Amino acid sequence: MVSAIVLAAGRSTRMGRCKPLLPFNDWTVIEQIVSVLVESPVAEVLVITGHDHEAVEQRLAGWPVRAVFNPRYGTGEMLSSIQAGLQAAAADAALIALGDQPALERSVVVQIVSAYEQGLGSIIFPSYQMRRGHPLLVGQQHWADILALGEQQTLREFFKGAVRGLYHVEAPTASVLQDMDTPADYQRALEDYSSRRPANQ
Repeated sequence: MVSAIVLAAGRSTRMGRCKPLLPFNDWTVIEQIVSVLVESPVAEVLVITGHDHEAVEQRLAGWPVRAVFNPRYGTGEMLSSIQAGLQAAAADAALIALGDQPALERSVVVQIVSAYEQGLGSIIFPSYQMRRGHPLLVGQQHWADILALGEQQTLREFFKGAVRGLYHVEAPTASVLQDMDTPADYQRALEDYSSRRPANQ
C-alpha cells in the first residue's frame, strides 16, 4: 500500500498568492493535483496544509482526501511537512508530491508505484534526461531516518547518507521537473497544460 502525501503548506512568498488556490484547469492547482492522485494506484491521499490552511481545506472538502495540518510549516516547511505526512500515513510507502506541480501525470505515478511493487527499489525517483524530479516514493524502512532529521535540516541531508534501495524510472516528459515558484512559472504551467489538454475537454 502507498500513501500519497501532497506538500501544500508553504507561504508562497515568491508567488505572492497562495499557490494551491490559484485557478487551474476547471478548479485550482491543489484540486488538479488531487484529481490525478485519486485516480492513481494509491491507498490514500494526504494533503499537508499550513499557510492559509482553512481556505485550502475548505476547497478540498468535496474530495476523498485527508487534510493534515502542519503547525511547524513556518520552520523548515518542506521537511516538517514531509514528517507530518509520514506520521499520519497508513501505508508501507509514501509517494511525496509537490503542492505546486499541477503538471503531475497519472502515468508517472503508475510507473513509480509499479517499480516499488516489483521490488526494484525502496526509494523511487522519476527522472527526465538524467535529472531527478517529483513525486518520489520512500519505503517505510527509511521513515525513521527522515523523522529523525532536525528543523534546520532538509531531505537532502537524508540522501547524503549511505542510502540503499535507490531506483530511477524514466519519465516520458519534463512534467516531473515542473513546479511553480513565480508568476512566470504559473503562466508557463497554464500554457503547457492548455497545449497538452485534449480538445474535447
